[in-house]
Amino acid sequence: MPESSNPGHSRLTQTHKISIAGVAALGAAALALSVFPGTGQSGNAVAAEPAAFSATVASTKTVSESVSKQHVTAAQQAKTAAKAKADADAKAKAAAEAKKRDEAAAASRSAARKPVYANNLDGWIRQSLDIMKSKGIPGTYDGLHRNIMRESTGNPNAINNWDINAINGIPSKGLLQVIPPTFNAYHVPGTSWNIYDPVANITAAANYAADKYGSMDNVNSAY
Repeated sequence: MPESSNPGHSRLTQTHKISIAGVAALGAAALALSVFPGTGQSGNAVAAEPAAFSATVASTKTVSESVSKQHVTAAQQAKTAAKAKADADAKAKAAAEAKKRDEAAAASRSAARKPVYANNLDGWIRQSLDIMKSKGIPGTYDGLHRNIMRESTGNPNAINNWDINAINGIPSKGLLQVIPPTFNAYHVPGTSWNIYDPVANITAAANYAADKYGSMDNVNSAY
């Protein structure tokens, strides 16, 4: 189609073209600014949001890890404390059992060492001699036995109802024929207060003889 011969019409058309091109360029620039932010204020705001979100996620992860570590540490400490208590309890129990065994063994040894005396004249004399030894009262088996046989012939219930003591109302009694006042005065602690008790009678009489004659061994007649 041949160009118009009207100059005005041709210039208007060119101007319109230039304007349209400018508007298109501005639109493209605006679109580019929106798609590729970084130079404008709006772009910076959009870019800051992902960065803040990432920081929050990282902080939450750090706190979670710290809490988890604290839980693990507390559990380990509780386990260690429980083990220490169990060990202490086991040691205390073992010590108590060991003490109980030691006490039982000591009691057994003590019982084994404790002499057993026969319930007869021989046993009474031997028991009295052990007591006399512990109290520092002199005397021998032969001295005790000799005087016992002369005074009562070995009868722990013997009583003299005819001598001067009997007449005075204080008859001699027991293996070594001791009158009650003498028995009470020379009674040896740890023995019976019964004047007819064989061991108590022998020991009190031996204590009296030691005081008066130095020892029952020195007594050869009524004393």
